[in-house]
Amino acid sequence: MEVFACSRPQDGRTVNEDAHLIGRRPVPYAVICDGSGAAGQIARRALKLFETLITQASLLDIEQFQTWANWTRLLDSALLGSAQSTFLAVAMLDGRILGASAGDSRIYHLPLEGEIQILNEAGPKFRLGSGKARPFAIHTRVIQGDILLLMSDGAWTPLNLATLRRLQFKGSSQHFSEFPPVLLDEAGKHGRADDMTVVAIRV
Repeated sequence: MEVFACSRPQDGRTVNEDAHLIGRRPVPYAVICDGSGAAGQIARRALKLFETLITQASLLDIEQFQTWANWTRLLDSALLGSAQSTFLAVAMLDGRILGASAGDSRIYHLPLEGEIQILNEAGPKFRLGSGKARPFAIHTRVIQGDILLLMSDGAWTPLNLATLRRLQFKGSSQHFSEFPPVLLDEAGKHGRADDMTVVAIRV
């Protein structure tokens, strides 16, 4: 797996309420959180709590969606009464991606062939800290060359599927580390109305 990320604050602001985390142990994983009302502190707090949970988990636990559901509910409870945050996390296992989401951050699956899929479009929109967060299961098979994009709403809202496909093909001749900045350049070309973050994973 190759994993790269890029994040930019809303125009006119220096503080970014988005936060992301990429880890390698016990398995490769990636997380983004989009906080609100606490200058990004709540998103970073959610990431820190999740990092503790996954690094202490066994591989067998990580392979069970019930574990992810429990983690999501635990994070929701831990943040209750403070600002809220979206949550989108996936782990890269043999030939598949497994994870969970709460809130409106999105994960896209861009295969080399076939249509782009939004893996959590139908997920519940309650955020961590609401007391109502319900984990939405993310699970898909992947093959060599597939790309997954974890994106906060500031990043995905300005981009449609045709644009993502165009940028995917355009970026195929560049180093993969350039793909997240290219996406954010496109998303913010008419101005950044919100913080925007993308984590790109290539098998």
